[in-house]
Amino acid sequence: MRKVVVRTLLILLGWFFVLLGVIGVFVPLLPTTIFLIIALFFFAESSPRFHQMLLDNRWFGEDLRRWQEQKSVTRQTKRKATWAIVIAFMISIAVLYQRLELQILLLVLGTILLVYIWRLDETKVESEEANL
Repeated sequence: MRKVVVRTLLILLGWFFVLLGVIGVFVPLLPTTIFLIIALFFFAESSPRFHQMLLDNRWFGEDLRRWQEQKSVTRQTKRKATWAIVIAFMISIAVLYQRLELQILLLVLGTILLVYIWRLDETKVESEEANL
């Protein structure tokens, strides 16, 4: 019984993060890839069918397979994530204009996040290699 409950919870969490990822396609400041990677993790632990469905998706399956197999991202993905983080954090800092401690906290968190993203292994894709 416990196993069924845990599996169901993991599947629900997986679909929740897929939904957030889909919303992120339409909302520029909401990251898509990270939510789908989290969903991929939950499905890997609970549903081979849903896990494979994400990996076979024609729009983001290639990036998810790359992450699963190599734990790497493309430079283009890093650039998009960087812009989204910078814009989102700048807006948040501007909104908190009278809260210096929160502005500093956001600045530190944003910097840590950017350092983490740019330290991820990078995979070159064929279109990037052609531009070199």
